[in-house]
Amino acid sequence: MQNYDVVIVGAGAGGVFMAYEFTKLNKDIKVCVIDRGGPIKNRICPIDGKKITSCVHCKTCSIMNGFGGAGGMSDGKYNITNNFGGDLYTHTGKDEAIALMEYVDEVNLEMGGEGAKLYSTVTSDIKAEALKHDLHLLDAQVRHLGTDRNREILQNIYDFVKGAVDIHFHEEVASIEKKDDKFIVETEKDSYSCNQVVVAAGRSGSKWISGICDKFGIQTRSNRVDIGVRVEIPAAVFEHITSRVYESKIVYRTKKYGDLVRTFCMNPYGEVVNENTNGIITVNGHSYSDPKYHTENTNFALLVSNTFSEPFRDSNLYGESIARLSNMLGGGVIVQRFSDLVAGRRTNDHRFSQCFLTPTLKATPGDLSLVIPKRQLDDIIEMIYALDKIAPGMANDDTLLYGVEVKFYNSKVNVDENLETSVKGLYIIGDGSGVTHSLSQASASGVYVARKIAEMY
Repeated sequence: MQNYDVVIVGAGAGGVFMAYEFTKLNKDIKVCVIDRGGPIKNRICPIDGKKITSCVHCKTCSIMNGFGGAGGMSDGKYNITNNFGGDLYTHTGKDEAIALMEYVDEVNLEMGGEGAKLYSTVTSDIKAEALKHDLHLLDAQVRHLGTDRNREILQNIYDFVKGAVDIHFHEEVASIEKKDDKFIVETEKDSYSCNQVVVAAGRSGSKWISGICDKFGIQTRSNRVDIGVRVEIPAAVFEHITSRVYESKIVYRTKKYGDLVRTFCMNPYGEVVNENTNGIITVNGHSYSDPKYHTENTNFALLVSNTFSEPFRDSNLYGESIARLSNMLGGGVIVQRFSDLVAGRRTNDHRFSQCFLTPTLKATPGDLSLVIPKRQLDDIIEMIYALDKIAPGMANDDTLLYGVEVKFYNSKVNVDENLETSVKGLYIIGDGSGVTHSLSQASASGVYVARKIAEMY
């Protein structure tokens, strides 16, 4: 058995920045990180760049696991705001939450992100124009690192911490026990004894985290699930917006149902990609800082939020069932032309071949109306027509819709102001806690708890 002061379960954004902060504080605290994935340099999807539409179901998905977590293979978009991306401020206070996110931003710049532009929506006249059409542009500062530079930064952070923090790759935590004042963390390879355990397993560990909470009697609350599509358009359609604010978080309340629809994860000149969450294939987007990797398209998600109460409370199960149906019908991701969706017809190979827009993901032409419930599709169609008023061309016949995109949120874990559970010494941070939903807030939560624990030594 190996002995540590702190064991961090998961090397996602929260775990990475916690390891960084412990190293920076340079106290006599023995720390290890355990992750079922591998180093950032070894995280390569076997179908990346290949003309394969379906996931090959690796034992451990490199897109979702490994150093950097799901954010490690993302486009590295850090939103500095309390307006979206989580509720960290309810535990730290609003000013402290912003200060933590700004600190994370400084670390990213120091570790290789220098030159990455910081965008802001706060003083943009785009916000006023959007309001004329009942579209609400949320205030935020946005630092876009790019998928390529994001990986470089994570490699530099790894090089910085590896001498001070032990990192155990390709190990999956099977159980956590508490005996007297010590925790025992068991993997299939070894056992670890520690004073504090920090669970930073992220969204991909949602079911495992729920099991840990049930075991220790930690209260959780059902969270929402966001269901929608990934939209791909010519970059020129949104260029007047993305060139100035980059990540435009636009929220719209539909007239038909009164539902909220929002844009999410905007990738100017980017590409659409597959994502594997617990064996379910969904869709996401990447964009790069290096112009040589730029495409002629922009992609972003349109998501409808769904929250359930009695008698059904499992929002993630609802999202999973829709994603599995898409996988069953399309063998993975389905793509449909906007005009075909509105006309109520399937996009077949012939119609798809006549599309003026060159798709960046090899997906199966099909009919999203057979997968996504009518209410959510009606919301998405209404949102596209609304966006067309501020970005003419959004509602073009050849606008491509990839489905489904599902954003799973872990159940909100009952944690205190230090993100500590009712079990003393057991912390749950990042997106796995349900408190954060973004790279910036997840990273900030890791810094925050590292500082809290360090005060004890």
